Amino acid sequence: MNFLSAFRGWLVEDLGWKIFSLILAVAIWLTVHKILLESAAPVANGGGSTLTYGNLPVLIVATAADVHLYRVVPESVKVTVTGSPDAIATLQANQIRATVDLTGIDAAKDLKRSVDVAVPSGITVVSVEPAKVGVIVPPSK
Repeated sequence: MNFLSAFRGWLVEDLGWKIFSLILAVAIWLTVHKILLESAAPVANGGGSTLTYGNLPVLIVATAADVHLYRVVPESVKVTVTGSPDAIATLQANQIRATVDLTGIDAAKDLKRSVDVAVPSGITVVSVEPAKVGVIVPPSK
């Protein structure tokens, strides 16, 4: 009986603080749980718009001393971008730059390089098709 009376005293003593602590712990757990669920959920576009530009020319970046007549195949790419409706409404095709960096290439066969795309701020590149282009390096004379 001594154990039961001690347990009952421990349980009932400061009952208001214990209930308050339990409610506070549940509120904290629910808040953290909600934050974790939101961060794991796929991010919505936030009302953003998506736009695809086809036939954007691929520009070749090479050193000034390099006089090769490089060619890329295909010569144009399709770029899909996303952004706020205002940013997409003012975006023009000439503001999107698709480039291939060929600095440091002397000669190669079946060379493929990644296409880098630069867009204005507020715009995000979703995809580039094709992501890599073939490079034709003519023999130096």
